[in-house]
Amino acid sequence: MTLNAATAAARLSTAPMMDWTDRHCRFFHRQISRHALLYTEMVTAPALVRGGAVHLLEYSPEEHPVALQLGGSDPVELAKAARLGAQAGYDEINLNVGCPSDRVQSGTFGAVLMRSPDLVAECVSAMKAVVDVPVTVKCRIGVDEQDPETVLPDFIARVVNAGCDYLIVHARKAWLQGLSPKENRDIPPLDYDLVLRMVEAFPDTPMSINGGIETLDAAQALFDRGVNGVMIGRAAYHRPWGVLSEVDARIFGVEPPSSTREGVIDAMRPYIEAHLATGGKLHQITRHMLGLFAGQPGARQWRRVLSEKANRPGMGVALLDEALDRMHHADPVTG
Repeated sequence: MTLNAATAAARLSTAPMMDWTDRHCRFFHRQISRHALLYTEMVTAPALVRGGAVHLLEYSPEEHPVALQLGGSDPVELAKAARLGAQAGYDEINLNVGCPSDRVQSGTFGAVLMRSPDLVAECVSAMKAVVDVPVTVKCRIGVDEQDPETVLPDFIARVVNAGCDYLIVHARKAWLQGLSPKENRDIPPLDYDLVLRMVEAFPDTPMSINGGIETLDAAQALFDRGVNGVMIGRAAYHRPWGVLSEVDARIFGVEPPSSTREGVIDAMRPYIEAHLATGGKLHQITRHMLGLFAGQPGARQWRRVLSEKANRPGMGVALLDEALDRMHHADPVTG
């Protein structure tokens, strides 16, 4: 994928989220939007290069456009991992400089790398040297006691000079001590204005903004202020239809793949059957589909049937019909 094509796809993207945006989640989201850029969970470079866990790169061709997010801090190792990702056909290689979890910090990557912009630049340069697809960085505006007004422009300048093609900025600080990863998604205040000033300061480097964006109306408001792209995380996961069903029409000007939630379910059936035929489990896929009817009458029954039964032995696609039936016959008051 060329940089221009990747930039166009990144106009609206879904965030990389550990334990959530696996290949089954991405395939499901692709049945709702054909054009949003989808990100993998973070895959660590050591797991690929030292651990030989290349199965972590598996995905369905229907997921394109899809970006691989890597975690790591060794330029040589990241270059090897990036090459594996490009060879696997990913449309973009992204470096995680935003995750604040203790596990990530102990590996000296993620948000802690905001303190080492020269090392991040070296990593970007090393990856750029070995792949032809865009190399991007997802970062925070700063960590701990750093002053974002000073730190962020310096960080961006260094990684851009190293060849970074595109930046995704989570518009919050990360507190590496004292806040959990969950708290780091909510407690530090958002600073969209700072990110938008960075968009103006680096006009030749496209940037997406991430953090606290829950609707396409909110995304459009940021587009109106000049940002190149918007990345949506938890809202797209918990309310996939509510967020993604209008993306193709509103953002990309094309028809969506399905006009109904039931159409999405029908599109998932062959995929689920193929997964089961290879020994996979139903709940590995349906756990990502729990929010499909969020906000709709009977949604609670849909969630309940799938949550309680999908992990039982022998469960197949017929459970989707049972869940739909229970939902349609739910009490309108109690759900």
